[in-house]
Amino acid sequence: MTGLATVLFLGASLAIASPQAGSAGRTAQSARGNHHLGGPRGVVRSSQDFPIEGVMVQLISQKNSIRTTVYSNQLGQYEFPKLDAGQYTLRTPRPLEFRRYLKEAVPIDGATKLGDIVLERVSDSEFLPPTPDILSQISDAEWLYNLPGTGQEKKIFANVCGTGCHTYQMAFRSRFDERSWRLILKRMLGYGGRILVEPRDEAQPRNDLEDQEILVKWLSRVRGPEAQDAPFKVFPRPQGPATRAIITEYELPWLGVHVHDVNADPQGNMWFSINRSPFIGKLDPRTGKIASYRTPRTEGKHPGGHWIQVEKDGTVWYSETWAQNLIRFDPRAEKFHLMNTGVQGNMALSLTDGTIWRTAKGKINRFDRETGKPVEQYPMTKINNTYGNFISWDGRYFGGGNRDPEFDGVVLFDMVTKEVKEVPSPSGVAAPSRGSFDPDGNIWAGGRGGVLLKYDRKTGVASEYAAPTPYNTFYETRADKNGEVWAGEMRAGKIARFNPRTYQWIEYALPEPYSFDWQTYVDNSTDPVTVWYGDQYGYIVRIQPLE
Repeated sequence: MTGLATVLFLGASLAIASPQAGSAGRTAQSARGNHHLGGPRGVVRSSQDFPIEGVMVQLISQKNSIRTTVYSNQLGQYEFPKLDAGQYTLRTPRPLEFRRYLKEAVPIDGATKLGDIVLERVSDSEFLPPTPDILSQISDAEWLYNLPGTGQEKKIFANVCGTGCHTYQMAFRSRFDERSWRLILKRMLGYGGRILVEPRDEAQPRNDLEDQEILVKWLSRVRGPEAQDAPFKVFPRPQGPATRAIITEYELPWLGVHVHDVNADPQGNMWFSINRSPFIGKLDPRTGKIASYRTPRTEGKHPGGHWIQVEKDGTVWYSETWAQNLIRFDPRAEKFHLMNTGVQGNMALSLTDGTIWRTAKGKINRFDRETGKPVEQYPMTKINNTYGNFISWDGRYFGGGNRDPEFDGVVLFDMVTKEVKEVPSPSGVAAPSRGSFDPDGNIWAGGRGGVLLKYDRKTGVASEYAAPTPYNTFYETRADKNGEVWAGEMRAGKIARFNPRTYQWIEYALPEPYSFDWQTYVDNSTDPVTVWYGDQYGYIVRIQPLE
């Protein structure tokens, strides 16, 4: 790592001394020596011949549509990993303040030297025109940052509309009067289960109704029939460590699918659940080949998977949301075993003893692997149900995140002593959701209120950590073998990497302006670790940090 930093520093000095040197003397020195690389390479520069750092450069295989993205460093250099020989599309997926670059049918074979990518600015100022092309690249956080309104109005919008299943593009690119916004919010908030068919049973608290009224007034003002978009100020491009990663996207061969969770089997295949569709899938990352397996039908219930996890022997476990089923799938025999649990959503599978856990109806429950019925129950006093459910690395502890108005925090259950701890979040508005334990047995949960929540098991202290990008929300988080914590920044279009020892954040920008990461999977067998998630919008993403 020291050698890498030295090369970058010396290279930066050369670039400053001779900005007109072009690409002849520039090589991808900063990337060499890394086992992930050795593929096509080139330089990104402006039309004024200055190198541009933090531009995403992407190659799309014409053979299997796999999209591979890397970033330019401070010398404008980029380098891909070794790719299969063939024809590719070369493009810049989110250039934002620069005009798009696109070149079809680019032949790739080994360490192909690519011609310079020369980019022209779309504006002479720091503000970007609100054209359809620019709007399609804007992250939800940038949308919210640029719209007029008070801090209260924007935070209410994020709390009400930023915790779930769609981008802000749907709302912010629409125009409705007050009556119409009121009807839309009534449907979105008064009906549940994502498909918005069944009305919610519970009555809404008075403060929620007051917040909704503020939200209706704000939306009708800033997204009313006569509302116009002003020029946009976008957030800075990636720099330094945030440019040292490879992003690979595997597009699924179906339209309208909503990936929920991913998990790896012992062979390195990625299994994924599909929310709102009656099947699960398997991706072979080496070839991009996708296989699908149809879930048996439950009469009268909307199909759709949620949580998924693979045991050490390759057995796949997953849950169905609306059918409230726990399903065991044997990939070798292609045999399903359905069990109705009476609960929906996320389960927790212990990889040490194979037990299955989940909170429900005020209790921590262990479920029978054959019947799906509770066989052990431990009462909670403050929490009725946690959205996230997870087991510690050693199999001793169960944890979960809860975001009810009455209690905002996490639960910790010791399976040996049977002690239950319900721990409130420091702010009371963290809205912890899904999460994991780190190797030291501490709980980490992604907060839909915009923070990562940690509960230190040894000190008994709960802490919150906010990412550098404003107006972001989290849905989940996953700790790796080194104790670093990974999470999708849903509204920022980034994957966050947080080091609790140094308090350092690295935010890897993604080729799409969102990160609908319902559950991060970390492959701890690689060095550095490899991070995966399945995006709500129909593709699977691999993040390979280079350090």
